[in-house]
This record gives sequence, structure tokens and C-alpha cells, in this order.
Amino acid sequence: MSVRTITPETVRRVAIRRQHLAADRQPPTPAGILNVARDLGCLQLDPISAVSRSHTLVVFSRVGAYDLKALDHLQWQERALFEYWAHVASIVLTEDFPIYDIRMRNYCRGEDGWSQRVREWVALNQQLHDFILSEIREKGALMSRDIEKDAHDPDTWVSSGWTSGRNVSRMLDYLWSSGVIMVAGRKGGQKVWDLTERFLPDWTPRAELTEREVTRQAAQRALRALGVAAAPHIRNHFIRGRYPDLPAVLDDLEREGAISRVKVGGDKRVWYIHNADLPLLDAVEAGDFNGRTVLLSPFDNLICDRARTELLWNFYYRMEIYVPADKREYGYYVLPILHGDRFIGRVDSNYDKKSQTLQVHNVYAEADAPLDAGRAVRGAIEELGTFLGAKAITYGNVPDGWRAAIKT
Repeated sequence: MSVRTITPETVRRVAIRRQHLAADRQPPTPAGILNVARDLGCLQLDPISAVSRSHTLVVFSRVGAYDLKALDHLQWQERALFEYWAHVASIVLTEDFPIYDIRMRNYCRGEDGWSQRVREWVALNQQLHDFILSEIREKGALMSRDIEKDAHDPDTWVSSGWTSGRNVSRMLDYLWSSGVIMVAGRKGGQKVWDLTERFLPDWTPRAELTEREVTRQAAQRALRALGVAAAPHIRNHFIRGRYPDLPAVLDDLEREGAISRVKVGGDKRVWYIHNADLPLLDAVEAGDFNGRTVLLSPFDNLICDRARTELLWNFYYRMEIYVPADKREYGYYVLPILHGDRFIGRVDSNYDKKSQTLQVHNVYAEADAPLDAGRAVRGAIEELGTFLGAKAITYGNVPDGWRAAIKT
């Protein structure tokens, strides 16, 4: 049986459509946001809010300006979403609970040195473990500071990082990773903890999957989010690095008719597409693609695999948050500009909440960026300002070819 050959352009366009970054957006409602989360698989969490929290920007890029209460409603009232570890700490779907439950059940049960050290520390601090659970069980959802004021002083967790000496925080992280407690809300950005048994809704799936079954489900979720992907892309997406037996599982899925092989240009690797997306592939190849211009979070799902981003888009992107200011090439918090099926530049910006001003320090254009894209870039920036509630947008440096369209 012959293997279908497709172009990198087609791969880009399928990915953009699968990730709701084409013109046909989801509505800015809880239902629309849930559809976005379902197709992406997860929304990465990150504490930096130079513009807005990353997960809120990821949703914005797909639905446009929306009320943050809609996302809060899904997470804290409907509880269709919860916070756990996907490829990093993320907001994930409650309907996918069995995919995460295996990590909870197996957390720190390995024979590696780190797991043994954690178990030893927990055993040594059993009093703190029991105290935290009794406080939450008896008093209801609590923040760490509520627990810390009454906590005992057990042996210190020793590390070279930020957890050193933070016993309550470290134990909360252990209980969260083990699935005993969950983030049940946030107050001023601070986590509110409650028992998992009280937080999760009754309809939560409870099947205890094997590692092979998790790989089977998660690999399909990752492939559908990516659109078309080679095995390394699947392995680096969604539950990054936690795909045991992935080659064998992909062989099984192909044999069963769930996925199909494709060739991408001259790349010699095996690429796959989920058979549910073959109609989309046909449509894109027939010219059904209507892109738009939008700014993405630095941690957006489309570009979280930097190597894949360079391969398909020829776009090199790295965060420079920890680079000294005088050594940064682009800036502290830089948003890539997606224009149709290409990345054409970046926006170095921050949002000043006090003055309600979106400060655009620099706009950068890629070497091959179209000169007539300035108006579309300005529109994307203004749409971001609307989402943030900005009363003003200020501009610093702008590329010559776009200056007239942007700084008017």
C-alpha cells in the first residue's frame, strides 16, 4: 500500500486548524473554551504574567477576547478541568483523569535515588503529612499559609532550589503529585487545596489504566493535537516523555486502522495522521485554509516543541527571561506573530495594570515577513489590548516596512 506524500505547508495548516488558530474560531464561552482545551489536551501553567498568565493567552489566541470568569467557571464550578502535570504543570481535562491517575498511583514508587529520597523524607515527616490532611479534612479547602501558621517543625527538606526548608509547600506538592489533594481554587494567585475526593465531580472516569493503555490513549490525543507528527513529536507533546512502548503502540494503532502513515516532503522519518483527521487533510490540500494574524504565548501548544517549530516553520524561538537584559536579542516576554501559516515576527511587550497600558517595546519582523502585514499585526496587538482591558497601547521600535500601518 502506497504512503501518501504531503508538503510541510500542509502539515502546518493542518496543525493550525486542529489547534483552532485559523479563522474559524470557537466562541468565547465556557463551551467554546472547553472545546479548545479538549483539542489541545492541556493548557500550560506558568507564573509569569508580564502580559497575562500563559494559559489565559493560549485561550485568547483561539477564541479572541473573553471573560476570564468563563475559564474559572469551567475549572472551579463545573470542575471539567483541574490542575496537574501534563508535559509540565498544566490545566487538564477531568474526562482524561485516568491518563493522569497512573502517575499519581506510581509517584515516587521507583527505585531511583530521587524516589527513595522522597519516600524517606515523607516517612521522616509523617507527622506533617498527617497534620496537613487532617487540617484540610476538618476545615475544608485551605491555602498553604493557613496550614503553615499551625504546622509543626519537622525535618527540613534539603535541596539547592526554592524548596529548601519549605516543608509545608514540599509536602503539599507531594500530596498533589500523589493525587491525594488538588488545587480547588485560587486567591490572588495563591493555590487553595482540598481533598481530591471532594474536588472531583462524581462523573470523573475512574478506570485504572496500564502504562500501555495510557500510551495508547495519550498518543492519540497528542497526534490529534499536532495534526500530523512523527514519533518524536508525539513523545514531546501532551504528557511529554511518558510514552512507554510508543513504537509498538503506534504499530498497533496503524494495524487497527486508527492512524495512517504519511510522508512529509523529503523527510525520511515516518509521520502519522489520525484517521479521524483524514477529511481535514483532504480539505486543506484542496485549499480549505483561511488563516489569521494572532499573537501567541511563549508557551503556546503550537510551539512548545521548539525543534518541531524550527523544522516546520523555520522559526527559532527561545525564552530570554533568564538572560541578562543587556544580552537579550528580543526581550523579556516576547509573543510570536502567527500570520496565516507562517511566523512573521515577534512582539516584545508587557501590560501595566496600574495605568491599564499595553506597552509594546519592540515589534520585530522576520527577514521574509510580508511588507503588507503591518495592518494585520496592529490588529492582532489591538485585539490583545481589548482582551487585557487596556485603555492605551504605546509603541516603541517598529520595523520600517510596518511603521506606517502600526504607528498611525
